[in-house]
Amino acid sequence: MPEALRPPVTIRMHAADNVAIVANDGGLAAGTVLPDGLTLVDRVPQGHKVALVAIAQDAPVLRYNVPIGYARQDIPAGAWVHERLLHMPQVRPLDALPRATAAAWNGAPLEGYTFEGYRNADGSVGTRNILAITTTVQCVAGVVDYAVQRIKEQLLPHYPHVDDVLALEHSYGCGVAIDAPDAIIPIRTLRHLSKNPNFGGEVMVVSLGCEKLQPERLFPGSSIAIETVATDPGITRANGHSHQISEAKPDVVCLQAEQHVGFMSMIEAVLASARPHLERLNARRRETVPASELVVGVQCGGSDAFSGVTANPAVGFCTDLLVRAGATVMFSETTEVRDAVDQMTARATTPEVADAMAREMAWYDAYLGRGQADRSANTTPGNKAGGLSNIVEKAMGSIIKSGTAPICGVLSPGERLQHKGLHYAATPASDFICGTLQLAAGMNLHVFTTGRGTPYGLAACPVIKVATRTELARRWHDLMDVNAGRIADGEASIAEVGWELFHLLLDVASGRKKPWAEQWKLHNALVLFNPAPIT
Repeated sequence: MPEALRPPVTIRMHAADNVAIVANDGGLAAGTVLPDGLTLVDRVPQGHKVALVAIAQDAPVLRYNVPIGYARQDIPAGAWVHERLLHMPQVRPLDALPRATAAAWNGAPLEGYTFEGYRNADGSVGTRNILAITTTVQCVAGVVDYAVQRIKEQLLPHYPHVDDVLALEHSYGCGVAIDAPDAIIPIRTLRHLSKNPNFGGEVMVVSLGCEKLQPERLFPGSSIAIETVATDPGITRANGHSHQISEAKPDVVCLQAEQHVGFMSMIEAVLASARPHLERLNARRRETVPASELVVGVQCGGSDAFSGVTANPAVGFCTDLLVRAGATVMFSETTEVRDAVDQMTARATTPEVADAMAREMAWYDAYLGRGQADRSANTTPGNKAGGLSNIVEKAMGSIIKSGTAPICGVLSPGERLQHKGLHYAATPASDFICGTLQLAAGMNLHVFTTGRGTPYGLAACPVIKVATRTELARRWHDLMDVNAGRIADGEASIAEVGWELFHLLLDVASGRKKPWAEQWKLHNALVLFNPAPIT
């Protein structure tokens, strides 16, 4: 229906809510009469809230049946409810949270779904077959970039079964307090990035030579270690036992080595190192594997008030499907779920998992405190323009991406997944830091929802973009892969879009379809999270 002929539409998330959001493109003018007879006293932009009843000063403003704020003044029925009219609620204390109290989940196993993936020696499965070149320090980035272009132009045509070659470039490695306690975060992140399932177990490293992050420190000993304990690199704890997993020593090209005479000597050394890796990758073929081998990271960016109405609920429905199929799903973005922490700890499979979530929140609270920032710093101008008044409202819409399944694991920044199921991966909300940390955890497929729009993309992993609004999906028709705005339009249900996304994930994982970000090669830089001091 043309928007000019569409009747006024508002969306109320819970029967107890005293506000609803305006769904119409362009918003609704003052004087508009809603179907229930309420007359708007203000113009209300699309995605913004209208008071359904009179709200007294200091009374809670309810959305999702949660107080997202308290009225600074009396708000009449039909008024536009925006951030300037609200006091934000106090942050939820981390003591006395519900711990593993949610009712038993009734998600029946979902069997028979498969995709075509690349089986790796360590048991993981890739959705792409990529040669990644790890860098130990930012100083080598220019050389490696030049070498990668040469590899793509001269070598890659001879290896048709290799999807791409990319450099794991970053700004870390030197000029940092590398022995500081928090330095483990960027170090283990880079270590585990190098082992992402989409890289086929081929680890190739370019080092300068004089940096603080020496290759032996990045990959301790003669093996690449898998570790989840910050104080004990190389050791993993699985089922209560400690063990070390040995793998082939990575190839290292050191640019300061005496045998390199001139720039082109360095380039030829990188190309020579790449050839055997390309040979092995090129010999691989896709094979049919169960959907349980998917490792999906879910994230949102450029969120708006529709994020928690359309795209994120559809992703949450898909999350439940994936968990039922035995797959692994990560949700993240600490500041965006901090105000929903009670929902998270209640869904933990054990009290210990709930305690781990609370510890991650406490760590990040302290991190923000050191920077003299608080959780309200998360909400962006674009979020507010899209109708999100504050971080509490944003959190309620963000957490829905995690679906309803029990949360069985918690990852600190840079740690690697050790078992399947739904995990909370503690990351900053910054899009590319979150994406980088999810890649380090082992993500082989990514789902990214957006309401305002963002051309986000990753070279290491396919990114499926889900639009919250039909207007965005129409305007960015060659950037958005799924239009969840159809839910608000009444043209599709949350379940229908969730199933559509589930099947698209299997097709993309199999290489049968490429999402727009992959087609356009929209590959933003990886960003290591480095809370340690810079020296």
